[in-house]
Amino acid sequence: MRKYLLSLFISVFAMCLALAQSAQAQVRVTGKIIDTVTQEPLTGATIIVKGTQIATSAGLDGTFKIKVPSDNEVLVIRFVGYDTKAIIITHADQNVGTILLSPNSGSMKEVTITGDVAIDRKTPVAVSSIGPEFIEEHLGNGGIPDLLMGIPGVMTTQGDGGYGDNRVSIRGFSSRSGNGNVAYTVNGIPINDPETGALYWSDFSGITDVAQSIQVQRGLGASKIIVPSFGGTVNITTRSIDQQPGGYVYEGIGSDGWNKTGVLVSTGLDKNGWAATFMGSRTEGALTFQGSNFLGYDYFFNLSKVISPNQTISLNLIGADQTHGTRPEQLLNATGTTAGYTGAPQGTNWNQWFGYKDGQEYNPSDNFYSEPILSINHEWQINTKSSLSTVLYTLFGDGGGGSIMDAATGEEANPFTLPHSGNVYSPINYSAVEAANAANIDGSALNYAYDSHDKTHWYGLRSTYKTTLGQYIDLSAGIDLRYYEGNHYEQVTDLLGADYVSYPYTGNPALGYTGGNINDPSGKVGINGIVGYHNIDYVESGGAFAQAEYAKDNFTAFATISGSESADQRKDPFDYLTNDPAETSKWVDFTTYQAKIGANYNLNTEMNVFANIGYLTKPPYFGDVFEDYTNQVNKNPVTEKLFSYELGYNYKIEDFSAKLNLYRTSYMDRAFSTTFTDPTTNAVYSTNISGVDEMHEGIELELRYRPVQGVEVGGMASIGDYYYTQNAGPATVLNSLGQPVKNGTQPEVFLKGEKVGDVAQDLFQAFTQINIVPALKVGATMNYYSHYTAYVPFQNYTSPDQKPYQVPDYAIWNLNAVYKFKMAGFDAELIGTVYNLLNSKVVTDAEDYDGNDNQSQLEVYYLNARTFTTALKIKF
Repeated sequence: MRKYLLSLFISVFAMCLALAQSAQAQVRVTGKIIDTVTQEPLTGATIIVKGTQIATSAGLDGTFKIKVPSDNEVLVIRFVGYDTKAIIITHADQNVGTILLSPNSGSMKEVTITGDVAIDRKTPVAVSSIGPEFIEEHLGNGGIPDLLMGIPGVMTTQGDGGYGDNRVSIRGFSSRSGNGNVAYTVNGIPINDPETGALYWSDFSGITDVAQSIQVQRGLGASKIIVPSFGGTVNITTRSIDQQPGGYVYEGIGSDGWNKTGVLVSTGLDKNGWAATFMGSRTEGALTFQGSNFLGYDYFFNLSKVISPNQTISLNLIGADQTHGTRPEQLLNATGTTAGYTGAPQGTNWNQWFGYKDGQEYNPSDNFYSEPILSINHEWQINTKSSLSTVLYTLFGDGGGGSIMDAATGEEANPFTLPHSGNVYSPINYSAVEAANAANIDGSALNYAYDSHDKTHWYGLRSTYKTTLGQYIDLSAGIDLRYYEGNHYEQVTDLLGADYVSYPYTGNPALGYTGGNINDPSGKVGINGIVGYHNIDYVESGGAFAQAEYAKDNFTAFATISGSESADQRKDPFDYLTNDPAETSKWVDFTTYQAKIGANYNLNTEMNVFANIGYLTKPPYFGDVFEDYTNQVNKNPVTEKLFSYELGYNYKIEDFSAKLNLYRTSYMDRAFSTTFTDPTTNAVYSTNISGVDEMHEGIELELRYRPVQGVEVGGMASIGDYYYTQNAGPATVLNSLGQPVKNGTQPEVFLKGEKVGDVAQDLFQAFTQINIVPALKVGATMNYYSHYTAYVPFQNYTSPDQKPYQVPDYAIWNLNAVYKFKMAGFDAELIGTVYNLLNSKVVTDAEDYDGNDNQSQLEVYYLNARTFTTALKIKF
């Protein structure tokens, strides 16, 4: 027994001694992991000792600490979407310094110059970046706008509520059509509609499958495009040259029949310098409201050639073909014979246009679009000091949306006067509409279905030359050229049982648009015939910029100047005789410029401060240049102006980070053109107003904290004050025939002191993300919106001190989870999302056509009901 105890004692003592020696032999390794291009820390990057289970993750500032068994071990650094890097540990207590990880394609290198990427602790602008890991774990059945929720100053709503119909506002500047003041670029290519500034996200839905980075620059930003954004810029970069072969397959299912199937295949870079990547996906399903079915096909193709160690050329094609059902805004409360949401038995899922035709569900309020981007990118590193980056691109597409037209009035039909299967909340009986048309004695349609079309062709060239002057100064200069043609018309798509649409011309050419096609006196229009309008719009622009950047030690500064010339022209073969010289307007020219300066100072390794100031001008949008439906130029159209300045402070350590921004922006000489529908008569009107001045000012705070390994919490607060600084006017209201409405001219629009509507002034977010085990991560977010004034058409500000409708404060809760595992030797992920977890029934968009908060003419959109998705992604 004593021998056994002695033997046991010696064994335990030997084990303790061995463990002590092992502990003494452990090597303490520290370092920092950042993105090669943006210089931003890769928070959460995994550091693992090769061949062991010893691992850690990078902190909020990209730093890490890890103990390895001994020297001569190999550290493997991984981050989703980036090339893996291995480092050999050569001695004890080693600091491996800064480790640069590159995206696993060469795309970022190609678009660094043209894409105007901001660099952390260097570029003096307010910026937030989203990487591929965040995109794939949070996207679900949403789009890019849904990923932007939680960025300070950024508000997203569902707009029309259909698939991809979101809209985005940054610091109170909207992306609505005709008022697009948020710029969007894909690999440096501007994709906002040149006529209206708007962006229709469903046209680019598949871009999330190949996005390497989404960077939101608020305020002046680092963008050098010649038609600047006043609110901010969203830069999207996609993958391009994949160095290694591989790809993934994706299958997702979700609520309301949502299903997505996708595949991506990359050949990798071969020995001759060629690489190709293809992605394709199919998405279908519905949202929660009636008639919201959607179907989309997304595709991406890249073919790249490394010409030499210093030159790369690539061909990129990005596109989406999609159709989806929509629903127009609807009155909150019933007025007369017009129904409202409050009485709908379907609740917030009611769609006033939903019905049945020939035994099938039918929603004439649809949307369709296809607008692929084709580009050729060339990157040339001329020498150690100089480089030239060029992108030649084209966008070409056709799309629009439809509804039912009342042939007697030439206006959109009133859905509540059409035959229903029961009361006004029951489905519309479109078979009865067909029967009424068939019974019409002369064979003409009483009501018919139509689509509005926007056929567009864009061509552009952006080229940037960059060189180093001396030791501390980088100089860049470039050009930005664009040509755009938009062909707009309404087309009969369904006669609904009739033989033709009677649409004779009934006016005087001298009056401009008065109804009917002046070049078709008979006015008998069949399927695919044009009704309503037909105009072709041309926009040309060209400009140049120069930027100098000084960087020495902890200080950087930049100065940017640019100038541009743009011109608009309108052709109208519908309202003017083909031999009339007035059929094509004269060109209307605008000269604009911008000047920006900024500086950043890194106080130490944890803190930096920055400031920027700028003065920008841009031309009015196309609809503000010409009077609606005519080639008549508006009187004295002027360029819009913006003066802005900002201060920023950033603090970042391993487990805590904070960003603070203060900004003040004066928006002057805003032109405003809008088309609106009277909610009680369904008649369409339009108005033009110029000389609107606004102030946008606020404070933004962003916090992140990692209390323990694997747990991260944080949030943001954005407190804004967006208001009109003076009255404007006059405002002239025109009917759909382009004629002034009797008593429709308002000498003064009483805007002074009113809040800028259509956006919440205050935004908040709180989030948590927990790595329960290394393979399982769950997260939750809560977004809160406050002090939200409804959108009010300017002509409805008829007296001082009006009190428009205030959208009640509301919150949206979302969940996400990802489980990573091996499947047949391949890396696999099971991803789940829940949107609107609490199934909140809240108003997210509101239009007040009275302007005095009595809700008698208040039209609203409700938040879509709770949805969920589950997806499996297998990488090979």
